[in-house]
Amino acid sequence: MLRHTNNATKLPHCYHQVRTFINARIKWVRDPYLDFAVQREKDLKEAISLKNQVLSTPSKTLPLSTASLLKPHLNLPTTTSNFSLKYPSLFLHSQSPPHLKLTPQFLSIHKDESSIHNSPTHRNDTVRRLAKLLMLTKASKLPLYVIERFKWDLGLPQNYILTLLCDYPEYFNVCEVRDERSGEEVLGLELVKWREELAVSELERRVGKDCYLGGKTGVRIMFPMCLTKGFELEKKVRDWVEEWQALPYVSPYENAFHLSPNSDQAEKWAVAVLHELLWLLVSKKTERENVFCLGEYLGFEGRFKTALVHHPGIFYLSNKIRTQTVVLREAYRKDFLVEKHPLMGMRYRYIHLMNKVPKKKRRKQAVGLASGAKREVASRSSGERVEGKEEM
Repeated sequence: MLRHTNNATKLPHCYHQVRTFINARIKWVRDPYLDFAVQREKDLKEAISLKNQVLSTPSKTLPLSTASLLKPHLNLPTTTSNFSLKYPSLFLHSQSPPHLKLTPQFLSIHKDESSIHNSPTHRNDTVRRLAKLLMLTKASKLPLYVIERFKWDLGLPQNYILTLLCDYPEYFNVCEVRDERSGEEVLGLELVKWREELAVSELERRVGKDCYLGGKTGVRIMFPMCLTKGFELEKKVRDWVEEWQALPYVSPYENAFHLSPNSDQAEKWAVAVLHELLWLLVSKKTERENVFCLGEYLGFEGRFKTALVHHPGIFYLSNKIRTQTVVLREAYRKDFLVEKHPLMGMRYRYIHLMNKVPKKKRRKQAVGLASGAKREVASRSSGERVEGKEEM
């Protein structure tokens, strides 16, 4: 199945087919708000993965001997035992034999999250976003291992193939696809048929699909930009960005591979694809390696990397939590999402619980602080007596 082609795609001479980017260094400037938005989710994905492993057992408990083997599978930063002990508000340890289970508060949030996953409105939304992801590809299909990389960011349920996709046979089909990396046939997911009603990007939706250049009113679509405070582009780079923004917008759902890959117009199309990808995700961000993996399958080679370097006002690259994360700037106001998906509300509740200190531990900390304060007062008093004697 080929991606939809419209008249604009059939007329390559209408587009700017040259590269005019200024050879100037664009420095990376840290954004503390977006870094915090990433840092806030430290260990969250791993904690949820461990939760799902515990709940997958009939007894809803997990022997520590079994849990200890899950460290590489769950990408835990430490041993499973140490990780669970780090978050006593999430996990409980029982003895004879040693088992791991979930706290009532952790289970309560999980049940609320499951209710969201099971609601018809959310299921339909998830199906549409997954279908749009497949429509970004040339053949409307992706290997399952690529989709697995975006599973967390898309907000897919744990066993999404059995619990979600099987209920939408008119949308999806599990098939074999050619892996661009190995050249071998692997399991993949394909869209049963092209859905024209979904082939509208977020930017097109905002202005009306027929309102961009080439449509009825001739309104150009420009990417929202927001630079970190204190970040300034050189004048020649600013001038280039203004000219680049004025180029015709090519929908990410169009096949524009006829464009010269090194042209400014092709770069604007690649930015449109990356922008739409991030908008489809519940948190409007994902790890850089996920972006590059998808780009490799799409045949974009280094285009996504170029987009990240040339357009720091559209995308932000955070170095927090042991990885690099691509963030869609316009989706955030400081460290808060402008439009919060219901699943993100659940994740913030998980984070709040993770950071909760149990009462017993809080009392121990208070006693420790009080003891420390008493020792400091005693030390000062002793010092003052010594100084008094020296003066005499």
